[in-house]
Amino acid sequence: MAFEGIAEKLQTVFKKLTGRGKLSEADIRAALREVKLVLLEADVNFTVVKQFIKSVSDKATGQEILESLTPGQQVIRVVRDEMTELLGGTLSNIKMASSPPTVILMMGLQGAGKTTFCAKLAQYYKKKGRKPLLVACDIYRPAAIKQLHVVGQQAGVDVFDMGTEKPEKIYKEALKLADRSGIDLIIVDTAGRLHIDEEMMGELKTLKKKANPTETLLVLDAMTGQDAVTAAGAFHEAVGIDGVILTKIDGDTRGGAAMSVRAVTGKPIKFVGTGEKTGDIEPFYPDRMASRILGMGDVLTLIEKAETAFEDKKALELQKRISRDQMTLEDFLDQMEQLRKMGDMGDILKMLPGGSKLSGLSIDEKQLSRTEAIVKSMTMQERRNPGVINGSRRKRIAAGSGTKIQDVNRLLSQFEQMKKMLKSFSGKKGKRGMLNMPF
Repeated sequence: MAFEGIAEKLQTVFKKLTGRGKLSEADIRAALREVKLVLLEADVNFTVVKQFIKSVSDKATGQEILESLTPGQQVIRVVRDEMTELLGGTLSNIKMASSPPTVILMMGLQGAGKTTFCAKLAQYYKKKGRKPLLVACDIYRPAAIKQLHVVGQQAGVDVFDMGTEKPEKIYKEALKLADRSGIDLIIVDTAGRLHIDEEMMGELKTLKKKANPTETLLVLDAMTGQDAVTAAGAFHEAVGIDGVILTKIDGDTRGGAAMSVRAVTGKPIKFVGTGEKTGDIEPFYPDRMASRILGMGDVLTLIEKAETAFEDKKALELQKRISRDQMTLEDFLDQMEQLRKMGDMGDILKMLPGGSKLSGLSIDEKQLSRTEAIVKSMTMQERRNPGVINGSRRKRIAAGSGTKIQDVNRLLSQFEQMKKMLKSFSGKKGKRGMLNMPF
């Protein structure tokens, strides 16, 4: 989970506040001192922390808060609101050109995940009906062009390159191709370096001037904390940026970059990378992220993930079969595969309110794989009518899936119990109802 370290520590602090019936100004000051330490340990910029604590303190020590029936909850609400503002306030979408194509210039230091994120962004907008093109203008890094072709293929998006020609020439020819092919979104992968230097900044400024991009986005590695914020300031001062993309946020235990970059640069975080696959991308919602950090869950993102993973037609067909008590093990297998598309099951659970308290819960992916193997070892008749599975069939299924007969028996028993439970939920229609399926 993003910000897992900071989230656990903050929730420990606030648990002390909510456990009391009344609070004094001294109680709140003591809690905010702990919050300050947590944020500093998370590598949040010192000036940003100082301003954040002052703003929370001014609003949390008023008589209205102290005399309320739930002062602890009121303080947390203030912290959430201030954290939302710190993270950017509201969702900041990528601006689209009024006259196509929209041109997005991607910048970043080597190793931040810029090239991979170009493909993620292209796939994201392709699913929204855009026709994107990836343009290879990183002509210095060994295998950079090949990498863009590989991730572009994974995303199902075309890649344009001209080898090691000058980036301005490559972009000019890509623009001609876009005009001929009806491409309405051009994403330009530019050269990165291991560190910031004048040569790189000069090349980026020249390319930006020629391309006149709709948006210039800076890709930062969230794991690098304040180094990422320093880089953001340097890029913005030298070239100018419209927004930030944070990668590797799924492994960020500090959170300093995300909580500092908006305050330091004045530019919003627009997207985050949540994994290595081309589909592991999320728009950055400051309010949802603040809620996650404070253990309030993120049900809206969870629902959106479900709506992306589960297909309308399949969901409606399954709903009908459930209501008629006709659900089969084929349906079970299909829904397991759809649920896996939503991402890591541990992270999914933590999006539920209070889900962060399940940090010690381990989702046994091996068990899911065993369950899948058992169902796939059945014949079509057995999947559609589990009632025909007698003793000899169970023995064959167990042998075919590399499991024990007890495992097969357990799955069949759980499937029958689940069918009964889902039938009771059959009034909840559509994709959101799929969230009730306890796979």
